[in-house]
Amino acid sequence: MKAVVVEKYDSIDNVGLKDVALPDVSAGQVRVKIRAASIGFVDGLKVQGLYQTKDPLPFTPGTEFAGIVDEVAGDVSGLTRGTPVMGMTRSGALAEYIAVPAAAVTAMPDGIAPEVGAAFRANYLTALYALSERASLRSEEILLVLGAAGGTGIAAVQVGKLLGARVIAAGSTEQKRKFATDHGADSVVDYTQDNWREALKDLTNGHGVDVIFDPVGGDVSLQAFRSIAWNGRHLVVGFAAGKIPALPFNLPLLKGGVLTGVDVAQIGRREPDAEKRVTAQLFAWLREKKLVPVVGQVFPFTDFREAFRTMQTRAALGKMVIRIG
Repeated sequence: MKAVVVEKYDSIDNVGLKDVALPDVSAGQVRVKIRAASIGFVDGLKVQGLYQTKDPLPFTPGTEFAGIVDEVAGDVSGLTRGTPVMGMTRSGALAEYIAVPAAAVTAMPDGIAPEVGAAFRANYLTALYALSERASLRSEEILLVLGAAGGTGIAAVQVGKLLGARVIAAGSTEQKRKFATDHGADSVVDYTQDNWREALKDLTNGHGVDVIFDPVGGDVSLQAFRSIAWNGRHLVVGFAAGKIPALPFNLPLLKGGVLTGVDVAQIGRREPDAEKRVTAQLFAWLREKKLVPVVGQVFPFTDFREAFRTMQTRAALGKMVIRIG
């Protein structure tokens, strides 16, 4: 089978598509014939060896996928050959087949395309867990989403609306701001402008924002926190800007504000009940068609490098998907 193989931590330009052995199916596992996989900011860091944890070399990148069950271990029940599934794993999704524990996959709801299934789980799990479990976002509160046109950001826009919030999307270009508005944002702000905090003050009638969803980091995070409402909650999701900000401790004191971290990779181990609640809600929204996940640009398997390049320029709208099947 074909798979993307990282033999040394390097630029994506030097990573190849290679022939590798079909993975065996061990006890408790299923093998999936992958039809689509998605990549995000973390995948780009892993390929270069810049992420906080390193995958042992050689490895195949990609954590999210959707496809068809190809083989099932004898001790696995509830899944059969031919079942459409979506799944998450530590790595290995940019391949024609993958073998994973049965618990890593979920049967695909009817009517969901593989490209949607591959782009769904991590972004929307992060958004709903952050907004409901960590920030306790309430109906009618004001939510500011930084980096609103990115994969996680646009998920937060949609989830925020489903939770009843008034959503302000922050984007650096007209195209990104329109993208956020098209997917439900009530208003937008251009955080590249010197007076953007004044614009935000006008949009909130001087109240400030109750919750900040922040996958960006850098200087814009500090500026956003200065515009937080009393008892506001700032969700630290990531640092796409490449710089980790340092918050002066007097700001939370003056604002009565809370800075809280969101790490979706640890939810299953540390908060399994929360993960079950969030996952159940997401799949209910999917089945009821209340949530239509956003798919960004779709690339053929042979153009996987271009998908990484597009994602790494941060010019992308939504999450990049690679069609494999």
